[in-house]
Amino acid sequence: MVSSGPQLTFPAGILRCCCRPVALVVFSFFGLISGCSESPSGGNSPSGASVSSGEAPSDNNSSGRRSVAFVTNQIADFWKIAEAGANDAAKEFDLDVDVVMPPEATAVVQKQKVEDLLTSGVQAVAISPLDADNQIEWLNSIGEKVPLITHDSDAPQSDRLMYIGMDNYAAGRACGELVVKAVPDGGKVLLAIGRLEQDNSKYRRQGVIDVLLGRDRNAAYYKEQPDAWDPVDGEIVGDKYTIVATVTDQGKPEVALSKAEDALNTYTDLKAMAGLFEYNPPALYQALKKAGKLGQIALVGFDENDVTLQAIKDGECAGTVVQNPYMYGYESVRVLNEILSGNDSVIPESKYIDIPPRSITRENVDEYWEDLRSKKGQ
Repeated sequence: MVSSGPQLTFPAGILRCCCRPVALVVFSFFGLISGCSESPSGGNSPSGASVSSGEAPSDNNSSGRRSVAFVTNQIADFWKIAEAGANDAAKEFDLDVDVVMPPEATAVVQKQKVEDLLTSGVQAVAISPLDADNQIEWLNSIGEKVPLITHDSDAPQSDRLMYIGMDNYAAGRACGELVVKAVPDGGKVLLAIGRLEQDNSKYRRQGVIDVLLGRDRNAAYYKEQPDAWDPVDGEIVGDKYTIVATVTDQGKPEVALSKAEDALNTYTDLKAMAGLFEYNPPALYQALKKAGKLGQIALVGFDENDVTLQAIKDGECAGTVVQNPYMYGYESVRVLNEILSGNDSVIPESKYIDIPPRSITRENVDEYWEDLRSKKGQ
């Protein structure tokens, strides 16, 4: 049996917070895809940071140190930035962290990785749920064993202690504003996103749609009116803009590229394409380049892939909305460390730490990219 490490005392109710049941250049895109299919090696570093993407974690508690886990929804460059933040926090607060990136973007694989962590004796977990609506019971079972928080994508109906991330609906609206700026006269728009089972995906997509259709709404509107979400299938028609389709790829960059190419053949009069996961804009870029339509169809992105940023510098992408994954990792480890110290005041009354997004265009891409490289140690 694996040692569970030192015994920790939590304030009453800390494990359950409620009682209800429940690619540096464009031509390296394919290298980026293949790189994302490989898992970095795991193990404890002398600094206290521990990284595991494909293998079961080792017993982090044998040394008597605190051990927390930062679990993502798949392997992606986006998460490597978050990993840097998590590792920096682990060094600063003198604890071990397992950064676990499931090799497949499925709830089944994510669950197995977390179960492995619990077996190893990890003492607290921060997770980006892949399918929150269908993971509530499982998430609650984790929260009964160790402190549990969410990051990047929330599971608000679960008993997680708090959420660290951004307002994805507001970020989607910011992305929609970039589309409007790129094609002010309107037209047909294609949206591309990994999957729509995640809480963040649904709100992000809806934010884009509402801007294009001229709706004055916010995230609370959809929480109060759950039937108001626009359908995934079929066109969504507004006065100036028509969303012809939302294509999904289930977290697979190669599928994203294939579907982008198919979309260009199917919808011959597109005015804009918007990619809403980190790898979607590079896939759209590659498809547009192959079809000879760069500059003819506006490209708008999400997140900070190097291909996307280079395209913005070159004037081939109108802009992107970026998160701050470094702070997702850093804050998750900091908060979990405070919780393990018995400091429940770290959990705000709203149970939400907002890490706001920002829009990156040709005007500020150089400054942003330089800062990003420094965070990544490049």
